[in-house]
Amino acid sequence: MVDFADPYVIVVFGFLAVTVTVGVLTYKLVQKSSRRYIIAGRTLPLFFVGTMLAAQAIDGNSSLGNVSLVYEFGFWAGAVIPLGLALCLFLTAAAFAKRLNRMNMMTLPDFYYRRYGNVTEVFAGVLMLISFTILVAGNFAASGFILSTVLDVDFFWGILISALIVLAYTYAGGLFSCAYTDIFQIYLAIIGFWAAFIFFAGGFSGIEFATILEATPEGYLDISGMTDPANGAYLNWAGLLALGIGDVVALDFMERVFAAKDPKTARRGALWGGGLTLFTVIPTSMLGIIALYMIPDIADPFTALPDLAIHHLPFWIGALILMGVIGASMSTANGGLLAVSSVWSRNLVQRNILRAALKRRGLDNRQLLRTTRFFAPPMMIAAFLLGWMLPNPGIYLILAFDVVFAGAFVPLTLGIYWKKANAAGAIAALAVGSVLRLVLFFVIPEDLAGLDTLIPPPVSLGVFVLVTMLTQKKYVPRHEVIDFVPKDEHVVEGIDLVDLGKKEGNG
Repeated sequence: MVDFADPYVIVVFGFLAVTVTVGVLTYKLVQKSSRRYIIAGRTLPLFFVGTMLAAQAIDGNSSLGNVSLVYEFGFWAGAVIPLGLALCLFLTAAAFAKRLNRMNMMTLPDFYYRRYGNVTEVFAGVLMLISFTILVAGNFAASGFILSTVLDVDFFWGILISALIVLAYTYAGGLFSCAYTDIFQIYLAIIGFWAAFIFFAGGFSGIEFATILEATPEGYLDISGMTDPANGAYLNWAGLLALGIGDVVALDFMERVFAAKDPKTARRGALWGGGLTLFTVIPTSMLGIIALYMIPDIADPFTALPDLAIHHLPFWIGALILMGVIGASMSTANGGLLAVSSVWSRNLVQRNILRAALKRRGLDNRQLLRTTRFFAPPMMIAAFLLGWMLPNPGIYLILAFDVVFAGAFVPLTLGIYWKKANAAGAIAALAVGSVLRLVLFFVIPEDLAGLDTLIPPPVSLGVFVLVTMLTQKKYVPRHEVIDFVPKDEHVVEGIDLVDLGKKEGNG
């Protein structure tokens, strides 16, 4: 039964009311434009881009999942999440942000279409849909755990409230709703994490921090989590690399890169986001160690952080953490929901299904906007059901990018940096990497778990290079599209930019 006099309930409801109000009001900024809805019309300045990238990284999976994994398995099991995400953003800044922003795209599968063609676009798009449905489910579950704990209601109602609020403002404002809600959500979370850590590390709780550290189980805090397979080293390295490299192929990260007002802003925004994410490694991970000491017999590790916030911290710190985690979860769910809806409308319906079935070019600007909004509710339902039936924040984050790390990263990277890369190599890499990852999931011995993540990407790379070299004459590379910048109206219409570039003398 919800106690509406409880100060935590008042704060959380107030926070949710502000979030949904701000998000829905961004409806006016869309201006009936699909391009403004999906990538904010490529108008966002550095503060928004950096904050939004940080908000996508410091989400419910990253915070709640981090604390729960540290609680169960040790420091490195959870710390690899923010470390991997920070690494990804630094890698994006170094090698991807400027080039991809300059190409003027609306979704990440647009790159696979331009560089390799429709078949690769569909294959990559479907993989990313699977990946991001998992990601959104994890963030729905994270906010659901917080809400169910604070409101004292069943988990079903907590996750449902979260999903409906995210749907409301995603449907209304698209990426603008992300931008304007992130700017207060993520900084609340960061302040709350550090305040909580300092409260315990400084001994303000009445318990010496050294006492907490001395009580930590053997192997929880030393480096063996990254060096000893018996202490989960394979799994931890798999998580670090799946996030640090595989997360480059992230629909939500790239939405924000594409939305930056220019390539320099995109690069600097990625550095900003990576820096803020790295700043959360110590407080969020150590809160898992602290929770293990303060509440050693908790039934569900996913409730460790909200339990710590409500029962073992001063009210203002606990409230900041609760609002921060809920906001961070909703932020990433918001970006993920928009991303999967955009891939459905843009890369599957507009450019492939309609053309194949109706022999027509596709959707105009307003039709694309309506279609993107149309897909938001069913994708919310799919993620909600997965998050409700199999709630697993943290694990879902790693799994989401494990899926695309296996097959989609190599075609993206070599598509940018290798002129000979062609469609045959890309399709082979996507297929072999993804299928191998699925097979290894079922056959890898339990003591080698983690290698099923680490093996497919290099195999995908080898297959890509081999098939590309054998098919150079039959499948001509389309590397000229990397330097071709199309007009905005052509981007929205989804015109074949290779042919367009030749007509305009650009390729």
